[in-house]
Amino acid sequence: MRASPLALAILMMFAATGGLGAPAGHRQRVNLPRPQQLDKGIVWHRDPATGELRMSTVGAASAATANGQHPAHAALQALTQMVPVTCIVSASDGEAVPGLRRGDFRIYDDGIAQPIAYFDASSQPASVALVIDASPSILPNSDAMKEAADALVDSLGPLDQAALVDFSAHTYLLEPFSDNREAMRRAVDRVDVHALFGDTGGSNIYEAVYLSAEKLFAGRTGRKAIVLLTDGQDSGLGLTLDPRSESPHPGDEDRLTFDDVVRALASQDIQVFAVSTENRPRIMTPAWLAANADTSFVSPNVLVLGIPAYTDYLAELVRRAGGQLYFLNESSTVAGAFREIAEKIRAEYTVGFYPSRPGGASAAPGWHVLRVEVLGHAGVTASHRAAYYVARPPPP
Repeated sequence: MRASPLALAILMMFAATGGLGAPAGHRQRVNLPRPQQLDKGIVWHRDPATGELRMSTVGAASAATANGQHPAHAALQALTQMVPVTCIVSASDGEAVPGLRRGDFRIYDDGIAQPIAYFDASSQPASVALVIDASPSILPNSDAMKEAADALVDSLGPLDQAALVDFSAHTYLLEPFSDNREAMRRAVDRVDVHALFGDTGGSNIYEAVYLSAEKLFAGRTGRKAIVLLTDGQDSGLGLTLDPRSESPHPGDEDRLTFDDVVRALASQDIQVFAVSTENRPRIMTPAWLAANADTSFVSPNVLVLGIPAYTDYLAELVRRAGGQLYFLNESSTVAGAFREIAEKIRAEYTVGFYPSRPGGASAAPGWHVLRVEVLGHAGVTASHRAAYYVARPPPP
């Protein structure tokens, strides 16, 4: 199928009255692009010298390399200049906390306090990519999703842009980033809910996230987020509760891994709002997730806790990339769930710093742990990506 009823409703969020772009009564002629298969002709290659995964497209340059730089090299260049860290600041009841100032934040890089060189209180437009699992396993049955349209759109800023991707075995860009509501209306009109029934081969969730990050967000500034709707049951990466499954396998290095997905998100500071269609494991409360946010969730012990491996990896994706994990079935209304996501995106803060070490040394290649504190506000927490990544430069 091309998209589920849930995906259709999310599309309609951006076509609703009072949302992005021109007023609903103003209709204009829009020529929509054909759906683009983002994984078509993709070839993976891991640089043996640097360990970085490279993606090329047979017969065409990918959007991520259109500027003549490999994404890893571009990420290194950006990180040596400034590291942006987007934060969701929440009160004890989960509500977003507005009105904070630069002086309310402290940021630590590998435990070392860093001067804040940049601060933005959600004034820059947001780029929000909706990445929808359209495989048969997550077929929802909820007319209430159509009621979510106005709720989410009303919470987004007028300059925010949205894109839509759906996937099963393959990944398709249905609509690129736009604030044009008429284009979204027409995109909804042409969605064929049966188109992906023949897209056999499983559900490549994390490949779809990686492709969205690399091909849609390249060159975009401001706040960036992926809203991922899925059951979490990935078929592509061979993930298990052995943490070694997250990394390249000896003898099979030229393949996408979970670490590569997180690295792509971290290099562009893209937050992930994962919406699981499964039930929330009893122990996985927001308080439990926050209390364990400093260490990996991936461990064989989670099975004893009643957490399925596929849900555990969704939580780990959000922990490492920043964002939040939601469970659709526990929401009193679907509109409420997506309203909360939109409000969180609208209320995000971005703090930036220049990585430095004692003696003026630069941050070494590899992962570096981030910690952001909010001072003087009792019960307030800041959610953000767990680390940033400095790519290893290629040998001369």
